[in-house]
Amino acid sequence: MAVEITLIRFFWVFLLLLIPLGVSRYLQLNLSKAILVAVSRMTIQLFLVGIFLKYIFYINNMWLNLGWLLLMTFTAVFSALHRSKLKLTFIFLPVFISFIISTFSILFYFNFFVLRLDYLFDARYLIALGGMLLGNVLSVNIIAINSFYQSLRSSTKVYLYRLALGASQLEALLPFIRSSFRLTLIPVLAKTATMGIVSLPGMMTGQILGGSSPETAIRYQIAIMVAIFTAGVLSIVLTFVLATRKSFNHCGILKPNILKK
Repeated sequence: MAVEITLIRFFWVFLLLLIPLGVSRYLQLNLSKAILVAVSRMTIQLFLVGIFLKYIFYINNMWLNLGWLLLMTFTAVFSALHRSKLKLTFIFLPVFISFIISTFSILFYFNFFVLRLDYLFDARYLIALGGMLLGNVLSVNIIAINSFYQSLRSSTKVYLYRLALGASQLEALLPFIRSSFRLTLIPVLAKTATMGIVSLPGMMTGQILGGSSPETAIRYQIAIMVAIFTAGVLSIVLTFVLATRKSFNHCGILKPNILKK
């Protein structure tokens, strides 16, 4: 069992924030308020989620578990699009469908073929692993969506020139899609390649602190990293496929009001 961190010991945790706060003040970054707000929100949200998950794990009802996972997906999509340059009204539904398909398909594949769970909707695995998949899907989609539409907007003439030469919409968009994929996946691959040497990932560390053997923790971490990477790639593909249907008119021209000013 991991060593208990009491509420009193949290004082020493938050004392560490004096370092980033001091740096912000010294360099006049004006980030002190943002740091305090972000940490406060994180703390409150995690404590509330911890209380709620305690009851979800106890009840362990299929519909309740799926409902919570859908709520997590909805929040992830809203967060991804809020940080992008796209209007929610145009792109929310395609991205939401993309997140659901990629996350749920990889999650149930993992639970059925890898973990061989008797109950596929077990809250401990469904919500915990689903959250890890969603976190990665969220981060890679923010980069992919932003880079794709920003590069397309800045190189509109190049895209239109390809269409004028007789290229199909897919052929004209492929260079932008390739560029977005590389920009998104190269940092992920670099992080994956150095895992275990440069850093110990959170899931593996958590399992070791929880009492699991290093061998078990390593197998879990490798398995979940492959699942996370696959879910991320699948979500980007689905986002591009579904979003482009909504983003362009029948002539293959990007709708002018889909991007925020």
